[in-house]
Amino acid sequence: MALKIRLSRFGTKNEPHFRVIVTEERSRRDGAGVEQIGAYNPRAKGNPLSIKLDRFDYWVSKGAKPSETLHAMVKRSKRAAAAAAKA
Repeated sequence: MALKIRLSRFGTKNEPHFRVIVTEERSRRDGAGVEQIGAYNPRAKGNPLSIKLDRFDYWVSKGAKPSETLHAMVKRSKRAAAAAAKA
């Protein structure tokens, strides 16, 4: 069972929201996932990504591969959290 960490779209037309889910690689984009670990609101001000980083790291350690988009967003989020903790 190959796992992916990716965005699943929900919300209404012209009002997109996304869930960050762990799912099987071959399942549908909006199908049921193994676990929901966060959310992404592209229209939010400030930090649009809210994710449980401990669960993200857990699933990556178990072999789940994040999508390219999500990997970049998590990397940016971790960098911002480190800068905020440093300041």
